[in-house]
Amino acid sequence: MNPAALIPTPDAISVPWGWFYILLMLTFLLHILVMNAMLGGGIIALISSFRGGDQNTLLCKEFGYKWPYTIAFAVNMGVAPLLFMQVLYGQFIYTSSVLMAVWWFSIFGLLILAYYGAYIYDFKFETLGSSRIFVLGFSVLSLLYIGFLFSNNMTLMMQPEKWQAYFNNPDGTLLNLSDPSLLPRYLHFVVGSVAVAGLFLALVGHFHFTKSSVDRESLISKGMTYFTYATVVQILVGCWFLMALPKKVMMVFMGGNIYGTGLLLLGITLGVVVLYFGYKKRVIMASVITLVTLIAMIFIRDLVRIAYLEPYFQLSDLVVEPEYSPLIFFLVTFVLGLVLIGYMLKLAFGCRKEVSK
Repeated sequence: MNPAALIPTPDAISVPWGWFYILLMLTFLLHILVMNAMLGGGIIALISSFRGGDQNTLLCKEFGYKWPYTIAFAVNMGVAPLLFMQVLYGQFIYTSSVLMAVWWFSIFGLLILAYYGAYIYDFKFETLGSSRIFVLGFSVLSLLYIGFLFSNNMTLMMQPEKWQAYFNNPDGTLLNLSDPSLLPRYLHFVVGSVAVAGLFLALVGHFHFTKSSVDRESLISKGMTYFTYATVVQILVGCWFLMALPKKVMMVFMGGNIYGTGLLLLGITLGVVVLYFGYKKRVIMASVITLVTLIAMIFIRDLVRIAYLEPYFQLSDLVVEPEYSPLIFFLVTFVLGLVLIGYMLKLAFGCRKEVSK
């Protein structure tokens, strides 16, 4: 069967696709920042729990204060990019989600339980004692499982030729486990979250945004150490991920496309430069360069998707039926939402300062 016959007809969009593309990139960047702090922070806290010691315990306690907030921000900021993904690639993401529907629906229940675990870990930190490691471990493993399912869905949506497996497995339990790029793609996401979370903890210490009695210098040192070592591993996993891609996709970044090759070289260069600032524990410079690197990585990720789908679909194929009012309403709401979030963060900082006086 021709895989193209399995692809539904895309819906018309209300404005030119470039608007949705820009909003997808922007909202995904916001989501990935807090999502990395959430998942990577949980992994660092779990490692610290196993290592023990007063400072590691205080690091876990400090992270516990932040964890429910990062989960809330990650979930809410993940809604917009997922919706824009559905607008631009709905015929692919809906189909892949249906093919793995049983696993996909399990995300909601596990996410709620992981969220409960984060609150229990925060509010019952002292009373839980040594058993808190089990609460932390459950939430972290749940989030890792959810990330693995997202990686499955994102790879399955790009390969309509894999959809034919539905005829042998119509129960909604299809996973893309045979894809050689799935594991390095997933590990690239996990290791990257540890790097960004280490930087997040260092920034918490740098800006005195601490609620426990954890030593700020220790928090900065540990955070930057995790950031530096995870970045080294991230570069290695990134090379594995690149080599695991189909040749036609890999060549987009290996001379076949000037834009793609330039983005990859920029990402590698920034990765090497940020290692220097991480080793020197230069928190602000490392943060700025990491932000730019993440932006480059997001566009690289998008080029991978475009290259996979090129035989079947291009964004320029989308039919436009002009209707700008929903976009205007969203943009106004989006800006107001960011202002309110900024105001809430300001209040949080203000409360911390009042308590410290």
